[in-house]
Amino acid sequence: MQRELKAPSAKKIEKQLIKHNDVRIDDYYWLNERENPEVIAFLEQENAYYEAMTAHTNELKDSLFLEMKSRIKEDDSSVPYKFNGYWYATRYEVGKEYPIFTRRFEKEDAEEEIMFNCNLMAEGLDYFNLGGLSISPNNELAAYGVDTVSRRQYTLQIKNLRTQEIYGDKIENTTGSAVWANDNKTLFYTKKDPVTLRSNNIYRHILGTSPEEDELVFHEDDETFTTFVYKTKSKEFIVIGSSSTLTTEFQILRADDPNGKFHVFSKRVRGMEYSLTHYEDNFYILTNMEGATNFKLMTTPEDQTESEHWVDFIPHREEVLLEDIEMFNEYYVLSERENGLNKLKIVRWDTGESYYLPFDNETYTAYVGTNPDFDTEILRYGYNSMTTPSSIIDFNMRTKEKEIKKEQEVLGGKFNKENYISERIWAPARDGKKVPISLVYHKNTKLDGSSPLLQYAYGSYGHTIDPYFSTVRLSLLDRGFIYAIAHVRGGEYLGRKWYEEGRLLNKINTFTDFIDCSKYLIERKYTSAGHLYASGGSAGGLLMGAIVNLCPEIYHGVIAAVPFVDVLTTMLDDTIPLTTGEYDEWGNPNEKEYYSYMKSYSPYDNVSRQLQPNLLVITGFHDSQVQYFEPAKWVAKLRENKMDNNLLLFNINMDAGHGGASGRFESLKEVAKEYAFLLDLEHKIR
Repeated sequence: MQRELKAPSAKKIEKQLIKHNDVRIDDYYWLNERENPEVIAFLEQENAYYEAMTAHTNELKDSLFLEMKSRIKEDDSSVPYKFNGYWYATRYEVGKEYPIFTRRFEKEDAEEEIMFNCNLMAEGLDYFNLGGLSISPNNELAAYGVDTVSRRQYTLQIKNLRTQEIYGDKIENTTGSAVWANDNKTLFYTKKDPVTLRSNNIYRHILGTSPEEDELVFHEDDETFTTFVYKTKSKEFIVIGSSSTLTTEFQILRADDPNGKFHVFSKRVRGMEYSLTHYEDNFYILTNMEGATNFKLMTTPEDQTESEHWVDFIPHREEVLLEDIEMFNEYYVLSERENGLNKLKIVRWDTGESYYLPFDNETYTAYVGTNPDFDTEILRYGYNSMTTPSSIIDFNMRTKEKEIKKEQEVLGGKFNKENYISERIWAPARDGKKVPISLVYHKNTKLDGSSPLLQYAYGSYGHTIDPYFSTVRLSLLDRGFIYAIAHVRGGEYLGRKWYEEGRLLNKINTFTDFIDCSKYLIERKYTSAGHLYASGGSAGGLLMGAIVNLCPEIYHGVIAAVPFVDVLTTMLDDTIPLTTGEYDEWGNPNEKEYYSYMKSYSPYDNVSRQLQPNLLVITGFHDSQVQYFEPAKWVAKLRENKMDNNLLLFNINMDAGHGGASGRFESLKEVAKEYAFLLDLEHKIR
């Protein structure tokens, strides 16, 4: 009965796209007309088709959702952290979707003060997100941003935490975050370009005045840069940052002088990145200056901030990526990555004595947590592995004693970490490089080629997907699936060079690495082509589109979430949000060399008459990162070129954006859809 349902077919309206004397024909360009009733009708037809084709899995979706939800502690809460005399925490209530932000004065067991109950604030809304919470130095006021559409355009507001009054200062189209000066009445915030959504303006707002009177203190002219504002941990400086993919620049202002003028810390130099931390009378700069590919730490006095005054503090190391530094009064903590593994190094300021926190696994994630307090010898960090639930740990840097403040609870009474196995293997890429793969599976899962395997990757922007624990993933592992994270080039798992080898004119390595990992997993009999599945979202959705074109025969099913698949058209349209800031990642197609290279791999431009794996494509109508029409056009073109009876399903959340549904349980329903798709495919071939 399923196969007799007629798939939607988008009408074709030929549009010629000409660049560098090259003509591309885009028959589905018209689908970018967001307000066109025919576009809405087409999307609704796709949703109706999806619902009809998956109706037989509705019971499975419901059971998966309830199963995932049952593992989550509904009345959960975060570990409180102390900041400026208050203990801050976030908690949830049974059956409620949204967080409650709380604080307690001086003691963790003091009377609770509710700052924001997002469940009440979200009533009657399809989408709600509160972000950018910023408390004034006198602890009386909170600035916060609210997004009710999911386009990451926040309305900034201010609440008096003592009287509960929400002031009339309402600032539209911001990033949601704001920074208080030390006078408790001056705020600095970032506004977005209303068309491109680029964060390009920093304003100064005085409490009680009209936002129309706010002073523009900085405008970022370069369309490839975005700007942001924050306060140093020392509370002494307000910092304006400007960044593109590979270049940064900062301006600083004393937080005690909010009406003063910002001055440039060190002028931008194309290809040079730096970030700054303040301690006592010096700045510490994490930078790739002078060929420090894996970054080094430099230092300079407060009054000599230009780069010619910087001196090495921790030199560059070829094999160690220096990712971050956390400052304390008596210690500093370095976040490093060596051979793909996270390392935390603790160093005393006075003696230079240092040591690493011990970790004894190859598929773990360790990170520095929330540490807003300078005057403490306690480091808070997080740890988890693919088989071990997340822990928040307080570590005494002097005594080396640790206290597990919280270990993630996996409810339901069925989870035992001894039932799962994790490992790291290295797949040979076609150019001789070795690509690491992190794997996890149930100890009873057969490794004879008969088991289903879901392979995931992202592979762009130097963003590293560390091996992490997931209660949701247990629903696959307990049903015999193996889960694999392929640490392909384009991420930074093996250092900065690993990223460089997967961007711009090396982008093809991201796609071939993924395929070579897949073939190695088949060769090693973790799975077989009939049981191999792939998943990726956003730039990882581009990866999915590429493998569907390049090597469809080895995947039984592919899930592409909010996929960036129409690379050329998007990168040539500088009115689309975030496009110009992406040139350092993908290249500028206004230059012929980059245009031709992008065209060679862009999934939409390379759809052809061929067999396709079973496909589930997911998007959000309000997505500001990857516009809904990219996957819509891609699906229409795939349908036109299909040479098989495999599934091609397209599900559009008409109320959501790039991150999917809001609310912690609503998002589980989306995961349940994806897992039901995989499990149903696997069931049909058993």
